Amino acid sequence: MPQTALVLRHVPFEDLGSFETVLREAGYAIDYADVGRRDLATMDPVAPDLVVVLGGPVGVYEADRYPFLREEGLLLSRRLARRLPTLGICLGAQLMAAALGAAVRPTGLKEIGFAPLELTPEGQSGPLRHLAGTPVLHWHGDAFAIPDGASCLATTPACATQAFSLGPNVLGLQFHPEFDISAGIEAWLVGHAAELSAAGIDPRPLRTDAVAFGAPLRAAARAMLREWLAALE
Repeated sequence: MPQTALVLRHVPFEDLGSFETVLREAGYAIDYADVGRRDLATMDPVAPDLVVVLGGPVGVYEADRYPFLREEGLLLSRRLARRLPTLGICLGAQLMAAALGAAVRPTGLKEIGFAPLELTPEGQSGPLRHLAGTPVLHWHGDAFAIPDGASCLATTPACATQAFSLGPNVLGLQFHPEFDISAGIEAWLVGHAAELSAAGIDPRPLRTDAVAFGAPLRAAARAMLREWLAALE
């Protein structure tokens, strides 16, 4: 039987992107659970072989406004207590960090655009090494602290905590390696138009950089994910 990958999605255009092909090649049957359309409280957090939590334009600390965040947090707390395979991207990584007891706070600035990571020694020795020197897509205004017992894998000048791992099964990524140039960036630019405008960010350089860096990022990110999946316990 195929392995199951439960994917928690918050907005339609922030999907698995280039990661979907890798997961299907690895034998995973993908089950998207769109937040607000699926009742997270009814899900068994330990049943899926893999859980992937994607990005979204809200903050972990806004559960009073967006109650689904509380349900996601409970699901992740139960799953991560058993160190079951879990991957988080942007908001997903922040939710994971919070479920592990780490703080998540606004940084006071928006890190939006393509830029390379600086890998820590732990990052250089693991799957993130495939991303070395490759500009990745950043799109956030919050950041997580590194949970107790976890390793910081990458930094940027704007954000000192870009990725963490907790053993081989738990990986949180602040940035967006899954961005797929084959789908283009226009849905991101339109979907986040208000945020870009409020931050004074011109979408035109983002569009140009997506074309320039999209293909190398897709290749490097897929290699990263393949290595991470192969090492799961």
